[in-house]
Amino acid sequence: MAWVTRLRRLAPITAISQELVRFDTQKLENPEISSVEYQQGTLLGYELREYLLEKWDRECAYCGAQNTPLEVEHVVPRSRGGSHRISNLTVACHDCNQAKDNRPLADFFATDRGLRKRLKTNGLSAKTRRDRVERQLKRPLRDASVVNATRWALLQALKATGLPVTVGSGGLTKYHRQRLGIAKTHALDAACVGPLDALHRWEVPTLIIKAMGRGSYQRTRLTRHGFPRGYLMRRKQVRGFQTGDRVKAIVPSGKKAGVHVGRVAIRQTGRFNIQTLHGVVQGISYRHCTLIQRGDGYGYHQTPTLNSKRGAGRAVA
Repeated sequence: MAWVTRLRRLAPITAISQELVRFDTQKLENPEISSVEYQQGTLLGYELREYLLEKWDRECAYCGAQNTPLEVEHVVPRSRGGSHRISNLTVACHDCNQAKDNRPLADFFATDRGLRKRLKTNGLSAKTRRDRVERQLKRPLRDASVVNATRWALLQALKATGLPVTVGSGGLTKYHRQRLGIAKTHALDAACVGPLDALHRWEVPTLIIKAMGRGSYQRTRLTRHGFPRGYLMRRKQVRGFQTGDRVKAIVPSGKKAGVHVGRVAIRQTGRFNIQTLHGVVQGISYRHCTLIQRGDGYGYHQTPTLNSKRGAGRAVA
């Protein structure tokens, strides 16, 4: 809420969108409760996959493979009476999904050589992995509600601002982002929250804000054995500047000639280091520095927004 208040002071905010839940648990259980996208199954598929990925820690349920495309898999095959219920679904890598086919879980773990080879590669045992699958399957859907619960207090605080607040789920956010062909970043995920038909001018740079702290009370640096190895300055300011300030340095000549803008780290000598977008510029005299913003415990810099592959249905820049 601190940043909501701060941004409202800096910009004419007219509405707020919040990703209230990671998965819409009601619609996972009953896709017919609203909207044509849910009834046709498109948006439901996003909610379902996002829930399964979270439940199974974004790794193959069988061999534990990570950072690989995962497919929705029926633990009890449909040909053997298995259902489409969430309690019968998991995520598996392509190799495991194809190898398991319509075999029972116990038979797959006991006889498949490819699975055993992949388990050995990942440092896992077949028995441990099979027990985990059976245990995870029994985890009820209400676990998703526990994940979602803490966001409701934030929703009430946002409503108290008096601005219109719209909400959406993580699955809906992913659906909008992929439908519009938008790149995957935290900022663009936020732009896709809630009801959305189109997103314009999204290819602008993103302001990254990182909590940096305001320094340390400790003035002595210690070795790992606890002995002093160095001492910091007793004053936080040198020539009117302090570490964390945002400055603009115009250096007229020399190897470092040019304009440098960024976060400053002060030195008692009066020659500072400036963290710019392109790296650290060392040894800049305080005489060349102009204060832009006092340090407030955060670091700020801009990064370009990645472009997704262009095509039909993409967002308009």
